[in-house]
Formats: sequence, C-alpha cells, structure tokens
Amino acid sequence: MVMNIARGFLGITILIGICYFFSGNKKNINWRLVIIALLLQIVMGVLLIKIPAIKWVFEQIVNFFMLIIKSSEESSVFLFGDLAKPGGPYGFAFSALPIVVFFSALTSMLYYLGVLQKIVYGFAWMLNKTMNLTGKESLAMAANVFIGQTEAPLVVKPYLNSMSRSEIMSLMTGGMATIAGSVFGVYVSILGGGDPGAVREFGLHLLVASIISAPAAILTAKILVPERKDTELDKDLSLSTDVAGDNFLDSLARGTTDGVKLAVNVGAMLLAFMALIYLSNYVFFEIGKIGGLNEWVRESSNGVFQNFSLQYILGLLFSPIAWVIGISNEEMMIVGRLLGEKTILNEFVAYASLADLSAQGLISERSTLIAAYALCGFANFASIGIQIGGISAIAEKQRKTLSELGFKALIGGTIATLMTGCIAGMLI
Repeated sequence: MVMNIARGFLGITILIGICYFFSGNKKNINWRLVIIALLLQIVMGVLLIKIPAIKWVFEQIVNFFMLIIKSSEESSVFLFGDLAKPGGPYGFAFSALPIVVFFSALTSMLYYLGVLQKIVYGFAWMLNKTMNLTGKESLAMAANVFIGQTEAPLVVKPYLNSMSRSEIMSLMTGGMATIAGSVFGVYVSILGGGDPGAVREFGLHLLVASIISAPAAILTAKILVPERKDTELDKDLSLSTDVAGDNFLDSLARGTTDGVKLAVNVGAMLLAFMALIYLSNYVFFEIGKIGGLNEWVRESSNGVFQNFSLQYILGLLFSPIAWVIGISNEEMMIVGRLLGEKTILNEFVAYASLADLSAQGLISERSTLIAAYALCGFANFASIGIQIGGISAIAEKQRKTLSELGFKALIGGTIATLMTGCIAGMLI
C-alpha cells in the first residue's frame, strides 16, 4: 500500500511536470490553485472510494443507472428481438447503442424538469468556493462532468463570447477529461460483458473517475494556460435559461432525436476506426514477415501480441506513460496499447480492447481498474474537431482561440485522466 501511494505521487509529480513544460505562461501559474485542485482530487477520491457511507450513496446512483440500462435492454429486445439480447452473438449495435438513445432522452427530460441544473449548480458551487474559480468556468466544468463536452457549452452559452482564454481552456480541458451521461451506460456495458455484478462495479468506478477528473482538469488547464493576474474574477453562477424543449414530451422527443444522432455517430466511428485498425495491421503483418519480426514480437511479449501490429507500436510508445500511472513492468505494454488506442482513436475502441484483454485473462484486475480510470475521458484527436466546431457554432468570436488551444486541451485532458489513474492506483 505504501509503495502504491509513493508510486502514485511520483506519477502525479511527473504529469504536473509535463504540464509545466507545455505551459504558455509559467510566471502566471497560480500554484495555490494547483495545490488545492490536487488536494481536492485526492480527498474526493478517498471519500468516494474508501468511505463506506459515501460509497453507499454512489452505489445507489449506480443502481439507478443499472435500472436505466435494464430498461433500455428491455425496450431493445422488444424492438429487435434476439438481436438485442445482452451478451448475444449479434454484436454491439443492437445491444449497446440503444442505451445511448435512452440516456440522451432521459438527460434531456431531467434538464427540462430542472433536476440536472440543480446538480450542476451544486457541483459548480463547490468548485467555485474551494478553488476561487470564476462562475463561468465552474459551471462549465460541472456541466462537463454530467452532460459531456458537446452539451456543456450550452450551460454557459450567454457567457462564451466574453470568456477569457484561460476560461475557454478550462471549458475545453474539462470536456476532454470527463465523459457524458449519454455514453456512460455503453462504457459499463462493454466492460461488464453482460454480467450485472461487473456492470455495477464498473459503473461505480467510472462515475467516480468522471467526478474526480474535474479538479484534475482545472489543475492542468490552469498550468497550461494560466489566468492573467489582472483578470477580474466574475463569481456569477447564473445558469442559462435555455430549456430542452417547449414541454415535457417535446424535451423527451428532442433528447431521443439527439440520442439517435449520437448512437449513429458512435457506430459509424467504431466502424471506421476498427476497419482502419484491421487495414493497418494487415500492412504491419506483411512488414513483420521480414526478418522474422512477427515471431520476435510474439516471443518477446510472451504471446500478448501475436505479431507486429498497430497495437504493438502503440504499446511501445505509450508504455512509459502506463508505468507512470502505476502499472507494473510486466503489463505496461498492454496498458500502453490501451492508452494509445484511446488517444489516437477513441475511448470506445480502448474500452472494447480492455474488455477483451480482461476476458482472456491477459491483464490483472488491478491494472484493469487503473486503466478503466485512466481511459475515462474524451481526450482524443477527434474531440479537438468536435469542440472547435461545436463551441464556435454558438460563440463565433472564440473560433480563433478554440483552434489555438485544441492541442493543448488534448494534452490537458489526457494528463487529467492519467492523474485520475494515479489516484486509483494509490487507493485500489
């Protein structure tokens, strides 16, 4: 346990050092805010993972999500029959993607009823008071935790054009470092593999991961793009008055339509990215025939990698990062591969790979959980385009700033989720 904690703090120190290296204004970094954000992340991690009473509360929230997933599965079976039975042989589209549609509809309904606003406001108030953030970035960060990077900007829509460069960085980094409620069910379904107990366990871990990544995202954003010292902090926590529909049924219909678009988008991305992986691996396999490279890869990795492949290359490139977050020397190539898939492709592909590796017994339970935490975010190259296009559509004046900060937001979001992985490694 002591070694895990020491390894975790070493990893966090290295990750903060990387942020400092890429900082655009090192002299303006507010180290007091950085320390408070780090302490808040650690304290929240301990409370949510280790304190039974608080853990019980979050278990009940996960049970609610389990009910939603079960309801979605029942409606999917009604619509698609045997095609949608959980754990069936008919693939991801009929069993998992309908969950996205129902989650999106439910989120829209809760926003119309004002429930989500209260949750977002409460979390934003905590961030505002503990870290002395502006009201706009507190609300944006809180919204990212619960509704994701595409919908969160709508919460602060009236303020977007007046937000400072540092506030925009917080908004973008928060979107990269957290996940949306609409895809939460898909992730836990992938990782759980149809086992209700496993789905419940991963649901709790991913819920905790998304929440404790928020202060880490603030930390990385404020190091990479610090606020100017002469900036006047606006503490207003007023939420946007926009509602998701004209009435209850309209909000449900709009949420359903948005969910269908998201589900189709997710399915299309997986189709394209998985095909790209197979195409790349065919090329790499042919290259690996030269000089017995395929056999060398198989022997040197003890059969974890069957031949020279994209996964093997990603494992090599990202294995030092895997070691930094607390993964053992024996498994850092495996987790490095997952981190690479998540960054280069997306987290859907990475979670599918993690579930497959776990089912084959190629990765330990501890490394599986650390990886689940570290992969829990939208930090990938595609998200840069999503954020620039989505946010600039409602804040045209910020397009140049969004374009300039895209890559830094990817770095900040990635490091934030890796810090969350370090916290998990310390506590699990």
